[in-house]
Amino acid sequence: MFQTVIIALNEGFLKTFEIFCVTLLGALPLGLIIAFGSMSRWRPLKWFVKTLVWVVRGTPLMLQLLIIFYGPGKIFGYNIWGTGDWGRNAAVFTAFILNYACYFSEIYRGGIESIPRGQYEAGQVLGMTKPQIFFRVVLMQVVKRITAPMSNEVITLVKDTSLARIILVYEIIWAGQDFIKSSGVIWPLFFTGVYYLLFNGLLTVLFGYIEKKLNYYRG
Repeated sequence: MFQTVIIALNEGFLKTFEIFCVTLLGALPLGLIIAFGSMSRWRPLKWFVKTLVWVVRGTPLMLQLLIIFYGPGKIFGYNIWGTGDWGRNAAVFTAFILNYACYFSEIYRGGIESIPRGQYEAGQVLGMTKPQIFFRVVLMQVVKRITAPMSNEVITLVKDTSLARIILVYEIIWAGQDFIKSSGVIWPLFFTGVYYLLFNGLLTVLFGYIEKKLNYYRG
């Protein structure tokens, strides 16, 4: 029984880990793009992006998952995701990436705007272009300042992956819950917490190491 539970939980955790990795790979760069949009001097773009961020941050991720997966079929009469596992996974990835990109964008924006204006001006005096100033002077200071709030969001992401089961994506909570229905035992569901604790413990150590390495950026 124990071996069967571990095999099932490992399979569910692989999907949890996949959602986590794909979300970060998509949301980290997209969040930076959204942050630049929210700071744009072109007002239509700025207010469109700010409205998008407000809507995404102001509504539950579970609701966004349901709307993104079922919405196109109900509104247009055609389910763009299809009916197989691939479509459900694509919908989950889309919802998670959009959601976390909006949260990351606010962290990025706060970090960028916290850099003293004098550093930009000093770069201009030295003849540097705006991209050079950002990547050579500003970026690492921003990374230092956003590491702590970013770590909180990343750890939250680990736990939010459990919401994927709302559109029938098999992840670790679903794997544990199945044993309640099939065998009437609840301990596998509690055992899923060990996976989350270990994974989040590793992330906490990793972010602590990153913060320590970035301590020389005192700007």
